[in-house]
Amino acid sequence: MDIATIGGIGGGFVLILAAILIAGNPIGMFVDPTSFVVVILGSFAACMVAVPLERALNCFNFIKIALNIQVYNKRELIDQLVQFADSARKEGLLSLDDALNDVENDFLRSGLRLVVDGTDPDIIKKILYADIGQIQGRHEDGIKFMEMWTAYAPAFGMIGTLLGLVGMMANLEDTASVGPNMAVALITTLYGSIFANLLLDPIKTKLEGRDKEEMIVMEIMVQGILSIQSGDNPNLLKEKLEKFLPPNERESSEESGE
Repeated sequence: MDIATIGGIGGGFVLILAAILIAGNPIGMFVDPTSFVVVILGSFAACMVAVPLERALNCFNFIKIALNIQVYNKRELIDQLVQFADSARKEGLLSLDDALNDVENDFLRSGLRLVVDGTDPDIIKKILYADIGQIQGRHEDGIKFMEMWTAYAPAFGMIGTLLGLVGMMANLEDTASVGPNMAVALITTLYGSIFANLLLDPIKTKLEGRDKEEMIVMEIMVQGILSIQSGDNPNLLKEKLEKFLPPNERESSEESGE
């Protein structure tokens, strides 16, 4: 689980509750099930109108992705690709055949399989980038869905407020109820703002970061696969792939300076 995501969401709610208590207001004043239903379910219903049902119901997977950390050891991946390149140069591409069984990543394994099978480099490149395009398309679906939900939540908060105001105006003769009814009406706007800015928009941003990280890893794989196929020098391959790493994680520049 991503401690930063969970801690940030939990910390945000704690701070909001602390602000309520510091102001001396009872927490029960800010609890309104009707407002919750209007904001959460209402905004989700709007999302269902905008996208296919399957994608809307898949929102829980999008949230799950944001809450879980996908660990990518780029250093280990680069070393593995360099090792494959070294074996291919010394023993030929067919020598990689047995090693493919130990490759856990499906994308990398299928790409190297194409190399071992002697597939044309241009075809390999097209297949790999087509796969990347499909993966990134699914990522974009999740990002756009959360972005859309972020926009709808405050709007439904305002809708809930307007519904409350209509009810309040219909009972203006009861002056004692005007203040409490106004407070309840405004709670819906509060819910919409909290839901959008503490949950949905940060999750969307987290998904964008996950997508960027995975695309870097996949680009490392593509460049490594194509270099192995073309018989590049392992040292040059290592130098090239390390450009995808932060400067403090690179080894080639340090080694060349010795």
